[in-house]
Amino acid sequence: MDKLKKVLSGQDEANSDGTGILEVPVPAAGIPRANEASTLAWGTRMKGFAVCFVLGIVSSILGSCMLWVPRVGLAVFAVLYSVGNLSALASTMFLIGPCRQLKTMFAKERALATVIMGVCLALTLCAAFWWKNNGLALLFCVLQFLAFAWYKIHIIYIYKHMHTHILYICHIDGHGPV
Repeated sequence: MDKLKKVLSGQDEANSDGTGILEVPVPAAGIPRANEASTLAWGTRMKGFAVCFVLGIVSSILGSCMLWVPRVGLAVFAVLYSVGNLSALASTMFLIGPCRQLKTMFAKERALATVIMGVCLALTLCAAFWWKNNGLALLFCVLQFLAFAWYKIHIIYIYKHMHTHILYICHIDGHGPV
C-alpha cells in the first residue's frame, strides 16, 4: 500500500539498484521483465493511465450531453464517444505497454470483440458524417459500447471467471449446479 501511495503522490524514486518503485532488476539470465520494457517510470505510467482513462470518460459523457444539440449533435456525439472509447482503450497501454496491449487485444479470446469494436467505431463515424443517418449512428454506438464491454469483460480476470460462474449457475452451459 505504501508503494501505491508513493506512486500516486509522485514520489517515484529509484531504488538502490537503479530501478523504479515497482520495477525489478534484470535477472541473472539477462531476460528483461515486463516493467523494464517501458522507458517510463511506474508513476508516470500510472498518471498516463489515469489521464487517458479520465479523458475517455469525460469525452464519452460530454458526447452524450451533445447528443441533444440540434443538427450537429449526433456528429459531435459520434466523434466524442468514439474518441472516449479509444482513449479508455489506450489508457491500458501505459500500464502494460503498446506491444503487449496489441497482443492482448488480438488474443484468441478477445480478437472478435476487438474487430467488432473497431468496425463499429468506423461505421459510427461513417453513419454520422457520410451517410448522415442518425439511427445507424446510434445503433453503431450501442454496438460499439457492447463490443467494448465484451472486450473489457474478457480482459478483466475476475469478470471472466464471474461470467463463467453465472453461466454455470443459470444452467446455460447445459450441466447446471451439482
